Amino acid sequence: MKFMLPMEKYFGKFELVYSFYGAMPTGVTVSETGRIFVCFPKWGDDVKFTVAEIAGDQLHPYPNLETNLANPANVAMSFISVQSVVADGRGTLWVLDTAAPNFSEPIKGGAKLVAVDLKTNTIRNVYTFTEEVILPTTYLNDVRFDFRVGKAGYAYITDSSSKGPGAIIVVDLETGNAFRRLSGTPPTSPDPYFLPKVEGKILMNRNKDGSISPFRLASDGIAISVDGKTLFFCPLTSRHLFSISTEALRDRMIPEKDLLSRVGYWGEKGASDGMITGAKGNVYAGDYENNSIRKIMPNGKMETIAHDPRLLWPDTFSIGPDQYLYVIVNQLHRQARFHYGRDLREKPYSLLRMNIDELPAPAF
Repeated sequence: MKFMLPMEKYFGKFELVYSFYGAMPTGVTVSETGRIFVCFPKWGDDVKFTVAEIAGDQLHPYPNLETNLANPANVAMSFISVQSVVADGRGTLWVLDTAAPNFSEPIKGGAKLVAVDLKTNTIRNVYTFTEEVILPTTYLNDVRFDFRVGKAGYAYITDSSSKGPGAIIVVDLETGNAFRRLSGTPPTSPDPYFLPKVEGKILMNRNKDGSISPFRLASDGIAISVDGKTLFFCPLTSRHLFSISTEALRDRMIPEKDLLSRVGYWGEKGASDGMITGAKGNVYAGDYENNSIRKIMPNGKMETIAHDPRLLWPDTFSIGPDQYLYVIVNQLHRQARFHYGRDLREKPYSLLRMNIDELPAPAF
C-alpha cells in the first residue's frame, strides 16, 4: 500500500505574459492603454538595450535603439543602466537610470529620471541630480509620483545603496530641485539582524575568491497611497514596512531628526523587492523568501494572495488597466555573486500576471 505524504499548499492563479531568454529583467510597467514596458539593468548579462516595449512576442528597444546605446559624450540623453520604468497613467513613461552598471559608482551626470512621451515616443524631460543627492554609493531603485501637489507634481525615489546611506529622494518636477530625506536612518537602512533565506538557503554575497559577506541593501520597495498623502517603503533586506507623510517629506523646514519621528511602522510583511498600490488602497508586496505576494489593506490587515514555486524572486510590480497585477520573476538570488561565481539562474525569466479586481492607484 502506498501512502501520500502531505505537501506544501500553493495557491494564486497566474498567467504567463512573456518569457525572457536573454538578459535578466527587473522592472515592468503597464500604461493606461495596456502597453507593456520592461527594463534590463547592466549587471553582467549581455544587455543589448536597457529599456524595451513588449509588442506581441517581440522586445523592441524603447524609445529607440540609439537612446539605449550609452553615449559617454551625452550621458544625460542616453540610457546607461535602467533599474525601473513607471507609466504614470497620463501618457508618460518615466525611466529611472542608475548610471551604475554592475553597481559601480554612478557615472557623473548620468543618474537621472527621464520622461518619455508615449504618444510621440520621444524624450520630453530629463532630470539630473547634484552631488549632494547622488552620492558615490547611490543606487537609484524605484520611483512613485503624485501630480496633485506643486505645479508639476513630485517624484519619490528610493536609494537602495549597498555600501552607503539609503534614502528617499524627493524631486520637484517643476524645478528639478531634488533632495535626500531619511538618509541613513534605520527605516531606510538594511535590517542588521535580518538573515534572508531563499529556496531554503541563506542568501549571502559569496565571491569567486571564496570570501563571503552579508547581503545588505537599503530602501527599495516604494508605494504611494491613493490620495498621495502617504508613502510606503521598505529596505530590500528587511521584513518591515514603513510609511511617512509625503507632505512632511517635501517640507525641508522639518529637520531630519524630527522627520524620523514621523515614520509609521506597519509590522512585518515579509522581505520585499517590489511594491505597488491599487485604487482600493491595498498595497501589494512581494515576499521573496516565501515565493509569495502579500496584500496589505488600508486597515493594516495583511493577506497572502499568492504562494507559488514559480515566484522565484518576485521583483517589480505593476497594475494594468485590465485589473491584473503584473510581476517580473527573475531569480535574482541565483546570480553568480551569491554562489562563488556560479550563475544558477535558469532561463527563461518571466513576466506573470494575476487578476486582483483592482485598478492602479491614480497619481493625478
